[in-house]
Amino acid sequence: MVNEPTADSAAGAVPESASDPSLADIDRDSLHILPLSIIPLQTKGLRRARMIKNVRLRSVVELFRDEQAGSGQLDIEDLGAEFGWPPEEIHPDLVVLRKLAGLPSYDVYSLRVLLRDHGIKVNDHDALRLSPTKNRELTQYMTQFTRPLILQIYGSGDIAIKDFGDVIALFRDPDVSRAREKLRIMAQKLEIRVEEVPKFLEDYGDIFLSLAYYRQCLDQIEGTISEFLESLGDLRKNFQLRTDTNLMRTCDMIEATINGLMAAITGRFENFDRSTKDMWNEITAARFRKVEALITTYHTTIGGVLCALSVKMNAWNTLFPSRSVGGPIRRSEFIMGEMKQGIENIKQVEDSAPMLSALD
Repeated sequence: MVNEPTADSAAGAVPESASDPSLADIDRDSLHILPLSIIPLQTKGLRRARMIKNVRLRSVVELFRDEQAGSGQLDIEDLGAEFGWPPEEIHPDLVVLRKLAGLPSYDVYSLRVLLRDHGIKVNDHDALRLSPTKNRELTQYMTQFTRPLILQIYGSGDIAIKDFGDVIALFRDPDVSRAREKLRIMAQKLEIRVEEVPKFLEDYGDIFLSLAYYRQCLDQIEGTISEFLESLGDLRKNFQLRTDTNLMRTCDMIEATINGLMAAITGRFENFDRSTKDMWNEITAARFRKVEALITTYHTTIGGVLCALSVKMNAWNTLFPSRSVGGPIRRSEFIMGEMKQGIENIKQVEDSAPMLSALD
């Protein structure tokens, strides 16, 4: 077992108690943490553990973590010895954990797709939703997606409708006739049956909540990425390090990879924006389903890239929170020892994505 202090972000801190809902939400909303309690494993000792992506982007099982002892991590293949699995046969939990280890991201939207594709069941499908706290955080991001729907269905005259929650609340209105009329108007606009409206609203809110979530994740690391790239420039100017050919080559490779990934992610979001705007030219449930399919297709790509970048940038920011912390030698050692490890995995996630296509 490796006891190492990990450079997790605040969003990746390990809960001291699995019964604390606020701490459980931290795991639930993370890109790089998978609470194994949601997976129906046979080994009881694993139910309070987590699978995490470490700074080298390797998936390991974290059995414990605290400030004094660090992080108790085990490679997947070492779990048998820890838990006394019979060596002469492959334990069913090992089969599942190997599949989980290969997933590029542990965010809830990627997990919905990847767990289904790998035939992995979960104990509670509600665990594959963002926490109420995260939902509230994303309100400002959701405005651009919910406002057009509100205006299309209700017009600008209904000042009571300000956000997506207000739309949903209308269908719990004690004034049954008013709620029924709103349902009828919405169904007519969308060209669907009245009884299909609640499901449409649920899907609409969820798909654009996923975009809001990923955009927030990107916003949270953009500043650190800029500072990291500036640090690479400082290393190139350092008299002692600039003659280190291997270091300079590694810096160039990491910089090119990060810039390429950021351009690709930004391009995807721009494509989604165009498709979303086109959808409103003639809104129907069918056109929404096309946008939904377009966005869902890229959940695992965006989640995988953001997961990897977040882990790397959070590790860097934890060790070097400002340009005055950590000298050039220490920074270069971390780049060569940790930052470059697994970079090829990020490129593979992006390279494996299907070609972008806009909404017809």
